[in-house]
Amino acid sequence: MPDRPRLRRGVRLSYDKVRATHVLLYPEGVLVPNGTAAAVLRECDGSTTVREIASRLGTRFRGVRAADVANVLERLAERRVVEWT
Repeated sequence: MPDRPRLRRGVRLSYDKVRATHVLLYPEGVLVPNGTAAAVLRECDGSTTVREIASRLGTRFRGVRAADVANVLERLAERRVVEWT
């Protein structure tokens, strides 16, 4: 089963200075992810596994679990902004 997430083609995570938050730009619109989702999305490069993402985030935040990271990514995949390699 693929477990290396990446942003789909045409999707870009950027920082909106006016709103002072991250935004996820994709062909169908704009999504404003919460801080947790933005942190996860920044790690989605297509070569890093969910466990590795959880480990990296665990150095900055307490209580990060791979299952929670996977859950965030699955919801983003349902919105067609993340894909698995």
